[in-house]
Amino acid sequence: MIAADLAVRRIGLLATLAGPAPRTGAAMRDLGLARDAAVAVADGRIAWVGPDAALEATVSLRPGASSLDAGGGAVVPGLVDPHTHLAFAGDRDDEIRRRLAGASYQEIAAEGGGIVRTVEATRAASVEELAGLVSARLDEMLLCGTTTAEVKSGYGLETRAEIRSLEAIRLAAARHPVAVVPTFLGAHEVPREHRRSRSRYVDLLVEEMIPAVAERGLAVFADIFCEKGVFTVEESRRILLAARDRGMKLRIHADELATTGGAELAGELGARSADHLVFVSEKGRRALADASCVATLLPAAAFYLRLGRFAPARALVEAGAPVALASDVNPGGGLSPSLPFAMAIACFSMGLALEEALAAVTVNAAFSLDLHGETGSVEVGKRADLVLLRSPRLLDLVRVGVPAIRTVVKDGRVVVRDGRLVEPRSAPRS
Repeated sequence: MIAADLAVRRIGLLATLAGPAPRTGAAMRDLGLARDAAVAVADGRIAWVGPDAALEATVSLRPGASSLDAGGGAVVPGLVDPHTHLAFAGDRDDEIRRRLAGASYQEIAAEGGGIVRTVEATRAASVEELAGLVSARLDEMLLCGTTTAEVKSGYGLETRAEIRSLEAIRLAAARHPVAVVPTFLGAHEVPREHRRSRSRYVDLLVEEMIPAVAERGLAVFADIFCEKGVFTVEESRRILLAARDRGMKLRIHADELATTGGAELAGELGARSADHLVFVSEKGRRALADASCVATLLPAAAFYLRLGRFAPARALVEAGAPVALASDVNPGGGLSPSLPFAMAIACFSMGLALEEALAAVTVNAAFSLDLHGETGSVEVGKRADLVLLRSPRLLDLVRVGVPAIRTVVKDGRVVVRDGRLVEPRSAPRS
């Protein structure tokens, strides 16, 4: 008998996403579905998956164990958000209203707005203040089914402020059930004080900031905004190679506002993920596929920025690139913490099937963070991260405004019940 401390029973439809990662091509539609299923959990990990009718003959519940009744509803793996910018202070509400009135992202940035506007407020915030803001945003994401999230720095743009942001991310992660993967994004923009000497800021990143972050072990990944008007391909290559030499894995903001060659650079350097890709070229799509570099698409960002187009999700799938989806929570263009909202846009404006969108926020998103051995699917040995829906219809996930999620389980512990956060949420993660 398998000893368990949690059983999830009467699952009408279980999407396991079991199998190899990442998923590409037709495999993105294989959800590993099981009907009338049950899941047993021991010590925060999946201990058994099978028919509900076989649970009692196979699993014994430990003293004090609990049982969750899925009520015939669907269960999916905990959602994984592989691209967020949670570590910021202040807001840019006035800029968003200007954009609604017709101003473009580029126009606002040229006038001194955008990222550098948030830098001012973030530099003024303490570690504790930033950690509180990150935690509050993780709360919002957890209510939407996210159990694992990448969180970037990038609104400090100086050594001390970037270190402070990453320390705040670490502090928030220690207090919150959502598993957090920290990313160093000092190359998010060239700060105002370095605009007349861009090379000086690149030198600062390579010679001071990256070594300081690496020595403190504050980031798993390094990222860069490789974009027209921000960092060139040549600058991006130098910065990313310096980070890789210091033991960080690589991610790239690529081809969001124009075709720059960022996707090709991601393939060349073996980056784990190339993100945005609204203007990715055919050559870039092939480079991502050849390198098994995840194309992480951010539908809500393109929506809120009013770019007038979305990343070519269908073409990326057909090229054989692994595709993931993320929320891109940020103060200027990522206004929704909801991966189901990103899924809805991906399905109805970007050509993905519902099954592909679900794979993109679970197994493929986990692969993009190098966590596919830990989460992203419901398989024995993996973390017990589960999202219980109110109905057996997976389609309810993309019905915007419908409270589709009833319960969220993280590491075998109920953290959302009946659509509400379960207290306490500030206990350090083991």
